[in-house]
Amino acid sequence: MTSITLTNADGLSVTLGNHAPFYIEKVTGLSEVAVQFETQKAPKQHGSTYFDSTLGEREITVEGTIITRNHLSELQERKRLLQQVVNPLRKQPIKLKYEHESSVREIMATVETTPIFPNDAGQHGLYYQKFMLILICHQPFWQDIYAESREMSYLMGGLQFGLRLPTTFAKRGFQRAAVNAGDVATPVEIEFKGAAVNPTVNNATTGQAIKVNRSLGPDDVLTIGTEFGKKYVRINGENAFHYLDLSSVFWQLEPGSNILSYASNNDSINTRVKVTWKNRFIGI
Repeated sequence: MTSITLTNADGLSVTLGNHAPFYIEKVTGLSEVAVQFETQKAPKQHGSTYFDSTLGEREITVEGTIITRNHLSELQERKRLLQQVVNPLRKQPIKLKYEHESSVREIMATVETTPIFPNDAGQHGLYYQKFMLILICHQPFWQDIYAESREMSYLMGGLQFGLRLPTTFAKRGFQRAAVNAGDVATPVEIEFKGAAVNPTVNNATTGQAIKVNRSLGPDDVLTIGTEFGKKYVRINGENAFHYLDLSSVFWQLEPGSNILSYASNNDSINTRVKVTWKNRFIGI
């Protein structure tokens, strides 16, 4: 069974599927999305020099039929519901949840037009009305509907050296593996609770780190977001971007396994660091 649920910023939603009153007949844009090449061409150069590829915006169109069987007014009520949910003048974006068999993914979309209701012969009647929805996903990746998270745990071990004396150097730290099961790198939200001095959170897989030059008390909460265009650093909900160390990189989780760790000039074992993310996919 396939269904699409659209939920707007006001919480109003409508579900389209294989049953009345909103039947889905055709959906495009679920998997395909245009690729944009980043290249450079020098004078007299044959072809160009390739640097990178990025995905363009995803356009999803949904075609279907509203079918009612009871009162004549019911068809108009269903049309109104679609217009209320898919309203380009309301706060954007709209959440689109796609369900097919055991797969459930979601994506955020903006509305290109109001719902289209054709008036041609065969397109509408007393108890049915064809419709089309056109949605633009400026961020083209599908995501899992539930976020994953990992909390780094306290480690304590020792390094043995080849000396006659039983010399051991203690090793302490917080470390955890995090697996990005998606197709592309994905941003994270970092939550740092507890006492710390100049807390640093590292992604050893990429060699990148985020450091905040600030002391935190046992009741303080530091949160960091690394999503492109939505980066933030907050302490107890207040902006703390000015405490960010200039060497910091807002790293993301690379596809596959990532080794994460954190360090602090305060060795408190009560401090907890949680990293949260959603896997991202290039198609359904």
